[in-house]
Amino acid sequence: QLQNKILILTICAAGIGGTFQYGYNISIINAPATYIQAFMNTTWLERTGAPLESNVILLLWSFTVSAYPLGGLTGAVVAGPMAIMLGRKMSLLLNNVFVIIAAALSGFSRMAKSFEMIMLSRFFTGVNAGVSMNIQPMYLAESAPKKLRGAVALTSASFTALGLVLGQVVGLRELLGGEESWPFLLASNVVPALIQLTALPWFPESPRYLLIDRGDKESCISALQKLRGTSDLSAELEEMLAEQAAVKGQRAKNPWELFQNPSLRWQLVSIIVLSSAMQLCGNDSMYFYAAYVFQEAGIPRDKIPYVVIGTGSCELITSVTCNMIIDYAGRRPLLLGGYIFMAGWAIVFMVALSQQTQISWMPYLSMACIFAYILSFGIGPAGVTGVLPTEVFDQMSRPAAYMICGSLLWFNLFLVGTAFPFIVKSLAHFCYIPFLVVCVCTALYVGFFLPETKGKSFLEISEEFKKRNFKTKTRSGFYKGPEEIKTTTL
Repeated sequence: QLQNKILILTICAAGIGGTFQYGYNISIINAPATYIQAFMNTTWLERTGAPLESNVILLLWSFTVSAYPLGGLTGAVVAGPMAIMLGRKMSLLLNNVFVIIAAALSGFSRMAKSFEMIMLSRFFTGVNAGVSMNIQPMYLAESAPKKLRGAVALTSASFTALGLVLGQVVGLRELLGGEESWPFLLASNVVPALIQLTALPWFPESPRYLLIDRGDKESCISALQKLRGTSDLSAELEEMLAEQAAVKGQRAKNPWELFQNPSLRWQLVSIIVLSSAMQLCGNDSMYFYAAYVFQEAGIPRDKIPYVVIGTGSCELITSVTCNMIIDYAGRRPLLLGGYIFMAGWAIVFMVALSQQTQISWMPYLSMACIFAYILSFGIGPAGVTGVLPTEVFDQMSRPAAYMICGSLLWFNLFLVGTAFPFIVKSLAHFCYIPFLVVCVCTALYVGFFLPETKGKSFLEISEEFKKRNFKTKTRSGFYKGPEEIKTTTL
């Protein structure tokens, strides 16, 4: 029992300063948007004596918002080398420095009369999120026992959703979302960072990292004992030693080496498809529509923030549910189900939007669609996507795989954020067509090409992919005649 407690506490210590920050920082920027824009205008007025034009304010605001994914992209790129050189745990601890800098910048921005500090602060917050989104699932999946690996790594998604909801709650006018208190709201992300800095040092480093990367068997055994207790470690240790032997003499790979390696072809295609789909499936854009749809449904304007909290809670409830069932249901059914349902809801949503003004009950249907879409995303794609790179890559390729995954995730977040307003302008009610296409294609890919990884050791998963990667070669490779014959032209 005590050991389960230690594993649970490790998860909480890693999560609170990890992916929790990603969700929290995405949602706290929404509440004070109008106040920050007004602050930009008054600051400029004081400096130059002329107010800013509305389109310039909008441009500055979009810079502020897009600084976050750009920071995330930077974080995703440095996360790989950090995980290899400093270890998983140390990287998570050092990562808090970025948030502390960000909190100081945004907290004092009004006092210093500088809106540039807010932009810089959002960039550093993004770097923190980029690092933790990559390293936290890696750290947890490497520390978890095989039968709980999916559930433990998936807590990353639950912490993201928890961050989203708490960010929405703290951003309410009654708490820190008022005109006077927005600098404190933006600086409040320092609290989770301080909690992690006090809690995480007490817990062990990833045993796999200690044994396979560092070659330190003693530390690995002591870390395992802390995490597993008195239970028999021989089977697990044997499995790790087998993996160590399999990668013996190799060094940690760089991202471009993964592209050159034919034995990693399907793994790479799988994580590229799934990481891209996670942002391109339109889930985040649902939040963009939420306020408009709720207003159409007749919810008073001042009550909308409370209903929006409901959408965040949906994602939280489903990711916790997904946590409980992933190691029973498996990875594939959850991904497949999630994307199929999202495709279905996207069609209903577009029909509902187009009939919004004609039929009196349509706003309620589109409201239901928003909740259903977010629920479908939370049950599969939201969590499983982050678990897969840990499972389908070996110890030497894993950090590089997460760098590719993370970079795609942030680049696509930036892309959707920038392009979505234009998509809405040009396609109006049918703005979900691009997302529908993404959901259908991803569901087809998962259905036909992705093997199940539930309950398998890392080596077994590697073997399964090896068969796929070299399937074509074994078919044509029956004739083992002289080499020259192959190059003879007839």
